[in-house]
Amino acid sequence: MSRPKQHHIYAGLLAGIPLLFLIAFFFWPLVNILRLSVTAVGVEAVLVRPYFRQTLWFTLWQAVLSTGLTLLVGLPAAYLFARYTFPGRSLLRALTTVPFVMPTVVVAAAFRALLGSQGAVNQGLMALFDLSRPPLRLDQTLAIILLAHVFYNTAIVVRLVGGFWGHLNPRLNEAARTMGASRWRAFREVTLPLLRPSLLSASLLIFLFTFTSFGVILLLGGPMFSTLETEIYRQYVNFLRPDIAAVLALFQIVFTFVVMMVYTRWQQNTAVSLDMRAEKANLKRPNTWPEKIAVATIMGGLCLFLVTPLLALVWQSLVDRDGNLTLAYYQALSEARRGSVVFIPPLTAVRNSIGYALLTVLLAGGLGLMTAVALARPALSLSKGPSLWRKWADPLFMLPLGASAVTLGFGYVVTYSSLRTSAVLVLIAHTLVALPFVVRSLLPVMQGIKPHLHEAAAVMGATPGRVWREVDLPIIGRALLVAAVFAFTVSMGEFGATSFIVRPNSGFLTMPIAIQRFLSTPGGALNFGQAMAMSVILMAVSTAGFVAIERFRYADIGEF
Repeated sequence: MSRPKQHHIYAGLLAGIPLLFLIAFFFWPLVNILRLSVTAVGVEAVLVRPYFRQTLWFTLWQAVLSTGLTLLVGLPAAYLFARYTFPGRSLLRALTTVPFVMPTVVVAAAFRALLGSQGAVNQGLMALFDLSRPPLRLDQTLAIILLAHVFYNTAIVVRLVGGFWGHLNPRLNEAARTMGASRWRAFREVTLPLLRPSLLSASLLIFLFTFTSFGVILLLGGPMFSTLETEIYRQYVNFLRPDIAAVLALFQIVFTFVVMMVYTRWQQNTAVSLDMRAEKANLKRPNTWPEKIAVATIMGGLCLFLVTPLLALVWQSLVDRDGNLTLAYYQALSEARRGSVVFIPPLTAVRNSIGYALLTVLLAGGLGLMTAVALARPALSLSKGPSLWRKWADPLFMLPLGASAVTLGFGYVVTYSSLRTSAVLVLIAHTLVALPFVVRSLLPVMQGIKPHLHEAAAVMGATPGRVWREVDLPIIGRALLVAAVFAFTVSMGEFGATSFIVRPNSGFLTMPIAIQRFLSTPGGALNFGQAMAMSVILMAVSTAGFVAIERFRYADIGEF
């Protein structure tokens, strides 16, 4: 058999296995949601009842409001990192990204620990003013939801807008100032038009994330607020109406994919040639007093906003109701209490999450590696050429990234009812959610491998397997570590899909589900304390994962 033919067979196998996985566990569940959603009763109920129109309207306007507030907080931070150098800059920039890698249940727990009725702020005010009741009533309010959304998504503005802003040539702005334009006019007529592509890209992403917000709304909004995500969950789990849940899920799928299409098309159509400079060349120290005050104010505000909820989370896990330091909440994680809202020792949920995460690393890592190899090598492309293959296959494997995890979980339970109580379905859900992150971590590095290295090895008689072991693997080793950490961290924090599959009386309970159960049960200092303790553990894992990703990333190559 000729070597080119052998390459194409190898390519078909590499691409075929991930494609089959995608068809079975992504497209087929979505087809079943579509089939279920066309029932007349479900469609009529959604169209007729005002409650569902109100839910849709709230989903839309809270996402728009969250996006605007995030830009309001994120733009000063983006400007700070784009134009100034100061002690602790790298640490503070990393700190802005930490909330984004946190599981949503941890973010919700952090704001409950800070601003909830049992939170640190209320406890402090009660002790200071000798009050008998919490003075701040932010539980189940729109304010705490918006704060959590801004906290979670500020990193998008800093990374996308700040990164782009930092590479713009400041001479354009200086030329406008020389011609008599004020600082504000120069920004409005020169800098802002140049920033518009990155601003709109960041806005679309933030809107998408807040439109599909689930954990934050469920845990902080309670029954008072409902979005499409939480309503899909409640209609199926609480009201046993899969037909209505399917109609809502279909609407969300269509709307989400439209937003994703707008986002990708915008990126393609707004690519312009600019006079870009290295980021370090644009940085300067704050010299004047107004600059020093502005930098200090933004730094202080960022630290206060980003660090306080996380510190409150740690503090609440270490103090009892009387304010005494204790490890009782951590010690209670190993106990199966009578009357507990979970039916296994919480520590078992920790072990379950670690087990799922390790298996997700193996499964998502293997599938992602096959996908990246098939996409990256021209020799492994289809006969019509690599460009056509990449044009269709690359977006195809990214579709799970734009899909709601809640919708996926719902699709699984209506498609694979025989696996409804199986740990296998949890693993499949975690793998599908992690797969796009693995592919995007590996693909840029694999595309950077010079073709002549493969050609030289082939000329010397190396088999494809040996070329892979001795040429590719040493080069992509660090990218593989990044992909593995992504898969592990995503699996540890996955909540949306798992909430449909795992029940509280199941032995397959995961940490996010256990935290949700503890936080959703009113009363009981022990429930609240155990939720805080488990959230701290999950926060530590997520932070360690982020540090590892930044440490192992190959020359800042990667798309996340």
